Amino acid sequence: MSQVTRRDFLRNVAVYGGGAVFAPSLAGLAACNDATTAVGAAAVQRAAKGFGGYGPLAVSARCPELLVPEGFTVARLSQVTRASQADPSFTVPQALDGMAAFPLPNGNVRLIRNHEIRDSAAGALAIGPNAYDAKAGGGTSSLEVRVSGSGAERRVELLAEYVSLSGTHVNCAGGPTPWGSWLSCEETTEGEAQGRLRDHGYVFEVPASATGPVDPLPLKAMGRFVHEAVAIDPVTGFVYETEDMAFDPASGRAGSGFYRFIPTVPGNLAAGGRLQVLAVKGKAQYNTITGQRPGVILPVEWVDVDDADPAAAETNPSAVFQQGWNRGAAVFQRLEGCWYGDGSIFFNATSGGDAGAGQVWQYRPLGSAQAQLAGSGGQLILVFESPSPEVMDSPDNICVSPRGGLVVCEDGAGVQFIRGLTRRGEVFDFVQTNGDMAEFCGACFSPDGEVLFFNIQGSTSREGTGFGATYAIWGPWEEGAL
Repeated sequence: MSQVTRRDFLRNVAVYGGGAVFAPSLAGLAACNDATTAVGAAAVQRAAKGFGGYGPLAVSARCPELLVPEGFTVARLSQVTRASQADPSFTVPQALDGMAAFPLPNGNVRLIRNHEIRDSAAGALAIGPNAYDAKAGGGTSSLEVRVSGSGAERRVELLAEYVSLSGTHVNCAGGPTPWGSWLSCEETTEGEAQGRLRDHGYVFEVPASATGPVDPLPLKAMGRFVHEAVAIDPVTGFVYETEDMAFDPASGRAGSGFYRFIPTVPGNLAAGGRLQVLAVKGKAQYNTITGQRPGVILPVEWVDVDDADPAAAETNPSAVFQQGWNRGAAVFQRLEGCWYGDGSIFFNATSGGDAGAGQVWQYRPLGSAQAQLAGSGGQLILVFESPSPEVMDSPDNICVSPRGGLVVCEDGAGVQFIRGLTRRGEVFDFVQTNGDMAEFCGACFSPDGEVLFFNIQGSTSREGTGFGATYAIWGPWEEGAL
């Protein structure tokens, strides 16, 4: 996503929107409706080399823990529990997760990366100074990367690496803003009842310009719930948020909502705003989890959440969603990553679908900001549903390629994949772990679209020993959908 100043963003919102890279149309993702509703992996359309995919994967010479397509080069920039390549005094924290890339004034790239550390209050240790809560071990780190050359001569070098947000808890995903900052989301609502010093369950903003730990300010009007990811529509300034909660009525688990936050001042999230949850028009408490067909357009409306920061959230993580559910909100099965592209918000339900293997959804806003506020609710469309974990296993983080495809990071079992989806709805493998590892996450393109950055998570405890790392990959993108 291109970077604009907050002032530019406000002007763009007032005029009609701008400040974002618009991907080509992704409507063709729904073309696989017959294939994805069939039983079994064999029925799904797969993209061969030259037809959207990039061909077979082979072990990378530089990073043998990964398999990548022929012609692509991958470089490991950072590895958890190791000294930083850019600063030997800095040990990279565990639990890498969501990430975004931003252009810097000097031509380099800023990566801001979450740390989903889940240590208990008794065992937590802040990853850096200026901690929001000394008994919480999550946060973000920022990297400065120089990309030079092209083709076989391209080089990607790590120049700096440091903590940029400290003392938050279970920072899973988030999303970039059009004005050049990262929104880091807490996937928990713990507080004093769990031994923390501060309430958690919030969104925090980290500017790309930050060169050290920011002052941590919880954006409480955006809701206190089990946050996953956010995406901003640059035309309206509305913020869309996902929630990672399971739906299981037998055990009292309420499920996930898809949220819309309407800022009082577009581009200034700290000024407060209005929180709403998506509902399917005319179908109160609509269940999106099973029985869905790709390509079917569901008209939606939005219901208000009266209390975005309820005290009950500390012991009831569904306290926000239940307010929307009581007013007819739709329920999803564990929402994960979301990303803006082509005038829509694309988001994953990691356990949704008849096979429980995952769904990719599209929300398409309709009309101007004023029209949307007046009741033009938009459209909800299922664009892909996995019929089997062999096809796609628990889609998590997602991003839109500048060339129009979707990059999907899996959080499945055993061997992990980054999959691609073409605009025709065909799926293909793009990166694979060489053996069982933690999930892929944090996929995002460089501002010029020529380098894809991504993470392997590692352990979710600061004392864990699981392998995790941040990578850059580049190659003949024009030969496929990404």
